[in-house]
Amino acid sequence: MNGSALLEALRAQGAALAGDPPRVLTFGDVPAEYGAGVEGAALFDTTDRESLQITGPEAAVFLHRLLANDVRKLESGQSQRNLLLSAKGKVLFDFDLARDDRGEGARFTISTAPGRAKALAAALDMYLFAEKVKIADITTSHAPLEVVGPRADEIVRKATSATVPMAARTFVNAEWQGPLVITRLPVAGSPGLRLDAGPARAESLWRALVEAGARPAGVIAHDSLRTEALSAEPLIDIDENVYPQEARLESAYSLEKGCYIGQEVVAKIDTYGGLNKRLVALRVSHDDPVARRTRLYRLDDGEWRDLGVITTWAYSFALDAGLVLAYVKRRHQKPGTEFRVGEGPATAVIVPSPVRASAIAPTGDFE
Repeated sequence: MNGSALLEALRAQGAALAGDPPRVLTFGDVPAEYGAGVEGAALFDTTDRESLQITGPEAAVFLHRLLANDVRKLESGQSQRNLLLSAKGKVLFDFDLARDDRGEGARFTISTAPGRAKALAAALDMYLFAEKVKIADITTSHAPLEVVGPRADEIVRKATSATVPMAARTFVNAEWQGPLVITRLPVAGSPGLRLDAGPARAESLWRALVEAGARPAGVIAHDSLRTEALSAEPLIDIDENVYPQEARLESAYSLEKGCYIGQEVVAKIDTYGGLNKRLVALRVSHDDPVARRTRLYRLDDGEWRDLGVITTWAYSFALDAGLVLAYVKRRHQKPGTEFRVGEGPATAVIVPSPVRASAIAPTGDFE
């Protein structure tokens, strides 16, 4: 897994790091970092993301046949969230897919979570037979930064003098000391921008954005923002054990495009329902961190039943309380439903989402 291209520079700026490879937890003032994402512009280091490029005259047909979203609807300059599902309809890979027709034919670029490009390339290659398609790992040229907050557009324009794309899930190819790709897409559950100038200029771009008014922020603030938006994170809230509808990924798959891997299961769930669980947000009765995979229990017909599992904990500044994301079983997903957290005395209550007005509303039906 590749680490951050900015690691040493951010360490020198006083960032608190954790993990292997290390990621920025905070720059020392979490409330201010969160506040920037709500009232100004918060800047996140996402240079550890990985990337694939799919080219060839049959690239669009090949991807459309495999992936859950409608690839053939993508025009040059557009992107989408997309999924590669298992034959049982569960999420194997969750990523962003963009189309750029500059040059000779269509070129599709995938931006995926850290450590996932190699496995995704192998999974795609397994279905590649006689098609005229080339799959290349271009992670070494991919080093994006992400900005979110009401001042994000203003600050990106000031820092780069570039045109900012206005439509959701579109991107522009700009120039800033060399090629720069700016994409409008959700960041931490709110409207945001991703900027990719490549690893060699990532530090210069970071400094330019900070000088223009963006505030460096870490994973703790990011988790607070996205948890308030009920925004699931790959490898944390989303894995091979969940269906897309359970994780509220309706924007990442199509019910109209026809066959793809796992399509029959996805369509059957849409037609007949019957999801066993769905991701919800719950306010916790204390603000101490709650470990991932902690179980949720509820009295049901006179006995305590295991009815859910926590995937993310964060502090919610909007609620002034601990907030968790958890998969909760059906018939127990209404706002106001209370659970016991693990084996202790703490409780958690399902809250309407999003809890922050500036967040993007989650998809999927609530009971």
